[in-house]
Amino acid sequence: MFVDQVKIFVKGGDGGNGCVSFRREARVPRGGPDGGVGGRGGDVVLVAVSHQNTLLPLRYHAEFRAERGSHGGPGNRTGRDGSPLEVSVPPGTGARDQATGDALGEVLRDGDRLVVARGGRGGRGNRSFLSNRNRAPREAEPGEPGEERWLRLDLRLIADVGFLGLPNAGKSTLLSRLSAARPKVADYPFTTLTPVLGVVEQDEQSFVAADIPGIIEGAAAGAGLGLQFLRHVERTRVLLHVVDASGASGRDPAADLALVRDEVESYLPELLERPQLVAATKRDVDAGADALAGLERAAARLGLEVVPVSAVTGLGLPRLKRALLRALAATQAPIAVAEGA
Repeated sequence: MFVDQVKIFVKGGDGGNGCVSFRREARVPRGGPDGGVGGRGGDVVLVAVSHQNTLLPLRYHAEFRAERGSHGGPGNRTGRDGSPLEVSVPPGTGARDQATGDALGEVLRDGDRLVVARGGRGGRGNRSFLSNRNRAPREAEPGEPGEERWLRLDLRLIADVGFLGLPNAGKSTLLSRLSAARPKVADYPFTTLTPVLGVVEQDEQSFVAADIPGIIEGAAAGAGLGLQFLRHVERTRVLLHVVDASGASGRDPAADLALVRDEVESYLPELLERPQLVAATKRDVDAGADALAGLERAAARLGLEVVPVSAVTGLGLPRLKRALLRALAATQAPIAVAEGA
């Protein structure tokens, strides 16, 4: 089950209390204060792990409290610091404070770490209050409480190429032929309900492609699966428009391309500044000679390359892979993130 949004509670460990103690030792008169400092509380840390691709485990375990610091002791002993609590999340996870809406940061690569709740400082013992005017202090500080907050975690999958298109355009079938991924394929709309990743290899090079659930008119405003999965396109470096160019569906491929681009522009205009290609799918079923020609004319006006392909016969697949590799090599597109998403 794919889960890309969860709410969790995190609390850093409280700091240990300072100690009130006096040195008592034979033949050492007026030994003075020797109360130690409390240990620091542990932090709660998000850690990106590459073998995880969903936030599902956090749906059922939503509370994370780090260990508190140990109290200071006599003999000027400092308390032990609390151990940090690591929360494993997939790369591409961002954290936002639920109450204020402030973004705390994100983890993008395997091993990245993000502190989301800091532990409290340990309290000072009475040894710290010794002065010329106070030779026998009897006060000590309690440890500071650790930070606590409710977080909203948002996962945006990290892929090099994002497949965009209307339902039943052939995105899942195309991904299954380009990679070892096995998304659900069927002859009805919205077969793909969650994003699917696949590794595409060609000429000893590889890249990660993401099959995004079908976009319909009004998706940017929440229609269909809407923003729930459109946001997964934000981290892709190249957009591949997958358009049914068979002519058998009765739809106009050029209009379909324009519709998807309009929805992407309404959601986040910066995405259309990234390199784009068009895959004209289902070319093994040529029910209309003008379908491909109309799509090529519309794409030419936008400066987009069209690659006719067939997932059934394999037509155009090597050419499509090489075109995507060229587009990836030519860009290092910055990541654009929708406001408030």
